[in-house]
Amino acid sequence: MTRFFALLSFLLIAYFMYGFYINQYEVSVIPTQIARDHSSLLNDYKGVMNVHTDISSGSAPASFVITSAKLANLDFLFFTDLNIFNMPYSVESYHGNLLVFSAGKYSYLDSRLLYYSLNQESIGSNLGEAQVKLADLLSQKTGASKDTLTILAHPYKAGFSWVGDIPSGLDGFEILNMKSLINRAWGESKLSTIWSLLIYPFNPRLSFLRLYTEPAEELALFDRLSKDRRIVAYGGTEASARVIPLANYFIRFPSYKRSFEFMSNHILLKSELTGNFTSDRQKVFTAMKNGNFYVSLDMLGDPKGFVAVMEEDAGKIHLMGNEVKFNPKKGMNLKVSLPTKPTSFFEIVIYKDGEPVARINEPETSFPLPGPGTYRVQVRVSPLLPLPDAKKWITWIYTNPFYVKP
Repeated sequence: MTRFFALLSFLLIAYFMYGFYINQYEVSVIPTQIARDHSSLLNDYKGVMNVHTDISSGSAPASFVITSAKLANLDFLFFTDLNIFNMPYSVESYHGNLLVFSAGKYSYLDSRLLYYSLNQESIGSNLGEAQVKLADLLSQKTGASKDTLTILAHPYKAGFSWVGDIPSGLDGFEILNMKSLINRAWGESKLSTIWSLLIYPFNPRLSFLRLYTEPAEELALFDRLSKDRRIVAYGGTEASARVIPLANYFIRFPSYKRSFEFMSNHILLKSELTGNFTSDRQKVFTAMKNGNFYVSLDMLGDPKGFVAVMEEDAGKIHLMGNEVKFNPKKGMNLKVSLPTKPTSFFEIVIYKDGEPVARINEPETSFPLPGPGTYRVQVRVSPLLPLPDAKKWITWIYTNPFYVKP
């Protein structure tokens, strides 16, 4: 018994000593003390979607989640409670500087779909009516429904995978989903996942960062679809703050604020948000509908100031998500600029039709377009993680595509 307690004491001391060691580790790949501002070209606003409250699978009321979003410095938030038919539109407004949307998440076949109506059009009074409405939206031509968003959540999450072709009426899908990443990490290594859970109290960002794996299946689907049609990539936080059973009775884990700080969608606007609910809601909706945004792992550092645009010699710029006609006489370039040079190894990777065509190790680049195609950008970094981990390449930023037509 004495040996047992001696061993237990040694393990606890080693655990806390290691905890103090990793507590000193700075996750960010860019200096955190520098206040980030919009780029000189575009205004950057960040927000999250796939967020649940206690009216479905979440652990807290909407008011608590909104406060958490403000503390995380979000600009907008989409509530997406599961299978809710009496939509709480009263919460859809500005709450301080936070623009809140009332959307929903609905069971459809074996999958889950996120749905939002700009005109607050009802999805139906029950699941059967909702599925009929969703089936109608999915059967339409790409972009035909101008006032709704229909998004496939976590397309390859175990138990909720989409089967068959992606329907033309779908606006896009989640290329990143926090819960899917955790589930995937658990499937690959339960020991590593448990270790991340143990170090979470000392360094939450590192805890999640070491579980990250590239969403290879989602990226392959994204590249395949975007060759032939417009498709939008979204990031979903899947925030419910109740990973642990009965968490709402004891502790909300991971907290909503922490979940909101890990990953977000950054819309890029040519004009600022003004605080007017009606006009700003339209701006954010249009950007999310058209893919005028990028998805970022904010746990690696605040990307505000990042910009990727298609630029012509005349100075005209085109946002990601837009279609542009290729004209070699106009000297078309893909211009990419990071907010600052990362402190870790990094590269800007430019993809054309799903294949990498350029890797740049400078914080700014102007890449001449070789011809028509679908272009997108990933910014990858390689931070040095503390022992027992080591260097690993992690994608910090995923842009939506630029569609360059013949």
